[in-house]
Amino acid sequence: QVQLVESGGGLVRAGDSLRLSCEVSGRTFSSLAMGWFRQAPGKEREFVAAISWTGDSTVYADPVKGRFTISRDNAKYTVYLQMNSLQPEDTAVYYCAAAWTTLLPTARNRYDYWGQGTQVTVSS
Repeated sequence: QVQLVESGGGLVRAGDSLRLSCEVSGRTFSSLAMGWFRQAPGKEREFVAAISWTGDSTVYADPVKGRFTISRDNAKYTVYLQMNSLQPEDTAVYYCAAAWTTLLPTARNRYDYWGQGTQVTVSS
């Protein structure tokens, strides 16, 4: 069983930065594509970023391109989301997800495991 635990959320001001972490249990981390999604109140969960199991490929949603960076450390079984220039519209619960694939999935239904989420609130 693969378990994901996010951390690093909090309350920040517009323009600030945060780094989210997602620690993955199990030795299979290096075989998993990893993604970040977010869900704002009253909205559907949306794709934010994904990274391939090798770490060589990444993909981002348009609203976060140039501001967010996804990375992974396979030795630490951890994936990160560096978020810069945060805006109030980035306020959401952020979820880490894992997928058994060599591809770079952006759809929710392509992911097999999910974390419990971490709240990010950006004030104006």
